[in-house]
Amino acid sequence: MMSMAGPPTTAQRPQAEDAASYITVSDPVQHAEGMNKFTSYRVDVRPPNAAPSDQPQEVNMNISTFSAVLRRYSDFLWLYERLHMEKAGAIVPPLPEKQPVGRFDPNFIEDRRMNLERFLRRVAVHPELADAKCLDTFLRADDVTFSATKNAKGEAVLASSTLSPTSLSMKPKNDVSFKRWFAEAKTSISGDLVRSPDDDLFEEIHRYVHGLDTQMRNVAQQTTGLVRKGKEIANGLFEFGLAFNLLGQSEADALGDALGKVGETADRLSVLSADHAAKEMSQFEDPIQDYIKTIHAVKLALQRRHEKRLSYSTCLASVEAKQSALSKMRLLPGQEAKSYALEMSLRRAQEATQIAQEDFAAVSQRVLREVDRFKREKAEEMRRIVLDYINLQVDYNKKMEEIWATLIPQLEQVQLDNNSNVIAPASVPKSQAQPAPATPAPQYAPAPFSAQPQPQQQVPAAPYPDSSMLSVQYRDPPTTPMQGM
Repeated sequence: MMSMAGPPTTAQRPQAEDAASYITVSDPVQHAEGMNKFTSYRVDVRPPNAAPSDQPQEVNMNISTFSAVLRRYSDFLWLYERLHMEKAGAIVPPLPEKQPVGRFDPNFIEDRRMNLERFLRRVAVHPELADAKCLDTFLRADDVTFSATKNAKGEAVLASSTLSPTSLSMKPKNDVSFKRWFAEAKTSISGDLVRSPDDDLFEEIHRYVHGLDTQMRNVAQQTTGLVRKGKEIANGLFEFGLAFNLLGQSEADALGDALGKVGETADRLSVLSADHAAKEMSQFEDPIQDYIKTIHAVKLALQRRHEKRLSYSTCLASVEAKQSALSKMRLLPGQEAKSYALEMSLRRAQEATQIAQEDFAAVSQRVLREVDRFKREKAEEMRRIVLDYINLQVDYNKKMEEIWATLIPQLEQVQLDNNSNVIAPASVPKSQAQPAPATPAPQYAPAPFSAQPQPQQQVPAAPYPDSSMLSVQYRDPPTTPMQGM
């Protein structure tokens, strides 16, 4: 008998976010505030049991103390959006989508809880996001502090967060250094957008991501079709088994039993196929969909760089316009006051341009790091997804073969005579080999048992086509019992 347990290859594989298992999302509770109804989740941070050296460096930040807070979905959405602003250019893990209908269904709430937990863990182990201030605020701030942080304007925070240590070291100390940087930047305004030496590389990345998204969506569409067909096969096997069970009940001989076995086998295969379809969904379709969401996150990271590029281009254009205006104003006599005002305006524009350039450079470098990490990690992830899918199919087909194979000997035992009548597989060979000596005895019992000749009617005619053989068999044996009397 085969084992229904799956092989180790179909078990859930460890994920990168498992390193942040000390972060949990649990205890969903529904709340009602007037006409507003929402679900809150408990977010716990517990220090890991492992030694600090056993965890990635970015995972060990601020995990020395316990914390527990209540957060709702809109709070998670705030964290997601703030991560995009604080760490522009980073590939932020996907957040579960909004659900306008059925969002209070228990199954949906549990699915959202699991996805929110996975989102937090992925952020916690993310090399670019783990040290984000908004993450620490989300995990540890009390309700009052967190509400004030959400409602506060974040311009100052965002301005400081976009400056990496590398970009700070590049900051010009004075106008002379700024002019030197402006000359060494090797940028030019073309089509209202600044050009940089990395533009060709980013254009190649854009084409790669766009092509990957198209191909993966095609794979996802075919995968969804396979899972749907798997569920249809499970339902079809159930109906198939039911039909054969009814057919077997209409036959009272060995053939009916065999047909009933076919129905029972189809029922087992229906359960196996339904379980297989569920595994295909969780181990193949869902990871493919998650892969597509990650590709969308890559697109958002590239979009953030484009936004920084627009800001930088606008600042450069503003500096050029103010420089031109100042040069003209200085040629006019008696316009010293206006020239001074334009000079101060130009200085502020140069400072804004400096910050915009640093932001653009920092975000560009972050995007390059993230795309490189995405290619490495997702290539390995895709290899594992496909390998798990192949092992899943091999295991499923082996089980199907084993279950079908058990029917072959049962059906082979069903034999037919020359008139296509079913012969019992066990009794026929014994009747043909030798007559049972004890069977004729009841036929010669005393008169009160005259009703016993019925066994003579049960003897099939097919094994003894010659009628004289019957008379010989029933004529010879009685001599011995009669003599004994």
